[in-house]
Amino acid sequence: MRILFLSHYFPPEVNAPATRTYEHCKRWVAEGNEVTVVTCFPNCPEGVIYQGYKNSFRSIDRIDGITLLRIWTYIAPNKGFLKRICNYLSYMICSFFHCITMRNVDLIIATSPQFFCGWAGVLLHWFRKWPFILEIRDIWPESIVTVGAMKKSKFIRFLEILELKMYRSADHIVTVGEGYRRRITGKGIAGDKISVVINGVDLDRFKPLREAPLTREKYTGEGRFVCSYIGTVGMAHGLEVVLEAAKICKNTGRDSDLFWIVGDGAQRTDLEADARENGLDNIIFTGRLPKEEMPEIITASDCCLVHLKKSELFGTVIPSKIFELMAMNIPIIMAVGGEAQDIVIQGNAGVVMEPDDPLSLLQCIDMIRKKGGGSFSGREYVAHNYNRNTLALKMLSIITNYANKNR
Repeated sequence: MRILFLSHYFPPEVNAPATRTYEHCKRWVAEGNEVTVVTCFPNCPEGVIYQGYKNSFRSIDRIDGITLLRIWTYIAPNKGFLKRICNYLSYMICSFFHCITMRNVDLIIATSPQFFCGWAGVLLHWFRKWPFILEIRDIWPESIVTVGAMKKSKFIRFLEILELKMYRSADHIVTVGEGYRRRITGKGIAGDKISVVINGVDLDRFKPLREAPLTREKYTGEGRFVCSYIGTVGMAHGLEVVLEAAKICKNTGRDSDLFWIVGDGAQRTDLEADARENGLDNIIFTGRLPKEEMPEIITASDCCLVHLKKSELFGTVIPSKIFELMAMNIPIIMAVGGEAQDIVIQGNAGVVMEPDDPLSLLQCIDMIRKKGGGSFSGREYVAHNYNRNTLALKMLSIITNYANKNR
């Protein structure tokens, strides 16, 4: 089968959509399929083209059997609404331009967000009549209203109309969690049009390591209890709670607690400035690190925080990082509700925190310190339920079904 996959993000970018797309596509190639991924030149989240790349008209490469077509887009950092919209629209227009003349395509997949990547798939579906599967990893534009990036307006209403049109245009929809499926069916989309293929973990890459003393030394973690946040530092993630917890530690003499914020995003600069202004030397901002270093960072941590702002919508989110943390048997402080929280608790992988509550964060740290990290073990649970190999094949069976149906 010849699959055309539209994704705004792809490695060496290290965010969840880049990882999911790459991990699925390389497994589909191993099953004998031809996969072409159309993506941008890597620049996320800073909006700066990575070293070794140039934002040229197009570039074709092969990675693990995947044909990779990188195309020019308007480059913008992962902050500032107008510039990001221009970035998203440029991808939609350019991907359509490059793909409209392609031959030998059996099926097209587009992953959203970003929203206009999904619409690139819709347009190609309309013009070329290729079977179209839409992958939904977030409910957009609802999520940008939830984080406060925009207020309800006529423009948001227009985007909601486009959202419904996108759902209705797809032959089938794949979401990454049951909460998303419920959200979409609540908008009038038939439930039998939606499948769920949750995120998972590569168990060979993420496995327990004995220790990582050099990493602890590098980020001043020797002799301290390290609580790490690893991932995007964005508006939705509400990491002000870490600063508030660090202030309490400073004021109450909890000198043994140390917080690492590992990653980058729209809020990092403001958070770092706030930390400096308040003299919070018990927070270390590492910036964006290569994916290859994540197992060492996780191992060097005594626990890891998974946090989103408190909202009904975010109760449907399943952060993909929980599977990597569980696979490495590192205790999780879980400040996301719904299905994601159930997974962590059922897997004996962590403790529950009240989102946006710094005292709850410190209580969770104390609980894990008292119990000991060895009391938590999620690897067996994710190995049985969230193995990336199994989940990639599940999505491939959905793809094959709809490609065959439309031949």
